[in-house]
Amino acid sequence: MRQLVDRMKSIGIAYFDCFSGISGDMVLGALVDAGADLAALESELRKLGLNGWSISAEKVRRRSIVATQVKVRVSDDSGKGDHGHGTGGVAPASRRPLSSAMDSREHEHGRARAEAARTPTHQHRGLTEIVQMIDAAGLAPRAAERAENIFRRLGEAEAKVHGVPVEKVHFHEVGAVDSIIDIVGAAIGFDLLGIDAFACSAFDVGGGHVHTEHGLLPVPAPATVELLRGAPTHSSGIQRELVTPTGAAIATTLSTTFGAIPAMRLRAVGYGAGSADLVEKPNVLRLFIGDRIESEAGESFTGSGFAGANPETRDTPITVIETNVDDMSPQIYGYFAEKALAAGALDVFSTAAQMKKNRPGLLITLLSEAQDVAPLIDLIFRETTTIGVRTYDVRRKTLDREFVPVETQFGKVRMKVSRMNGSLLNATPEYDDCQRIAVERHVPLKEVIAAASFEFQKGREGK
Repeated sequence: MRQLVDRMKSIGIAYFDCFSGISGDMVLGALVDAGADLAALESELRKLGLNGWSISAEKVRRRSIVATQVKVRVSDDSGKGDHGHGTGGVAPASRRPLSSAMDSREHEHGRARAEAARTPTHQHRGLTEIVQMIDAAGLAPRAAERAENIFRRLGEAEAKVHGVPVEKVHFHEVGAVDSIIDIVGAAIGFDLLGIDAFACSAFDVGGGHVHTEHGLLPVPAPATVELLRGAPTHSSGIQRELVTPTGAAIATTLSTTFGAIPAMRLRAVGYGAGSADLVEKPNVLRLFIGDRIESEAGESFTGSGFAGANPETRDTPITVIETNVDDMSPQIYGYFAEKALAAGALDVFSTAAQMKKNRPGLLITLLSEAQDVAPLIDLIFRETTTIGVRTYDVRRKTLDREFVPVETQFGKVRMKVSRMNGSLLNATPEYDDCQRIAVERHVPLKEVIAAASFEFQKGREGK
């Protein structure tokens, strides 16, 4: 039993519960509330070489919930007036003066800033400058990669909205010190908590309009909408801009699934406060932190031990996603298949197809649960060369399955056992277990498979 436990791995998972929207400072507050050490966070952020800022955290009450509010204060010598995330309440979206589409969102959840802070001294950093700053900081590799990916998504959204190349985009508020701290700080915080995977709820985006130099814009504004493509959204009718571009970029860049809370062993819950105490509901982001136990082969285990029937309904609706490609390297397909499975696809497979113009091609098929369809389609467009996909709903009937470990002369092997109405129909040695043992013990793979099948059958006959 101990050998098999050693081959299990704990996958840290974070779930963004955006029932009242999300912003960068709310993410930081939720991380600190969930146990991320503020001093360690600040120590890593100082490596960026930014001057004239300080960070603090305090407990506040938002309606009936006590949450952590993180404040980043920036002095004039850093390129902005002295202000913090928590200097005022959130002004209604229809009344807040804004300077640009990217500027506008960062006044949410505690960024109602004085007009005096809107001076020509604002830093307007480009994407390349920000990425270089992160690269030079010597952060943990995973934290640096996540931060850079978030900024790239922000840049791509801004570029699309304004019709300019991404290298020409200069961030306004998002390129300023406090917003850089929000994004990089979030990436550092998740790394400190050992988070490997992310999921997210639907976004309450709020409502109303914002006045900008480009005219009257609806909420959510165009840049935020681009960031939310493929993610579930709704509006509670609150006339405020509840989702900021920073918050949307963090959640949508990191998350691979959207919908209900995923299965996890919960270890912490963090509440990150926005500055305003809304009348309608608590103005907080709730962050679930937990662990999902998986084998090295990627199989999830629930409950105690290693054997346990899958409790899911056996006749379930799923969606089939298909696309044809005839201009893509096979190397790309292998990479894409791994990404799709990691993003929640139930299965991914390809079929050889003869395409138009007599080209050999692939029919790529994914099986997906409803909540994963949109992000998987987005993944297809980003990672393959296709320009269109097809979807249709089907029903899937599956057998009850469980994993039963057997002891062989070579070591423990899990048997994948399937049943119908309690009767055993199939028992197959888990390939990854057999392959690993064959490599470790320098024995033929077929002998390990045969030994596992023999021991399982012997155990049944001995009962």
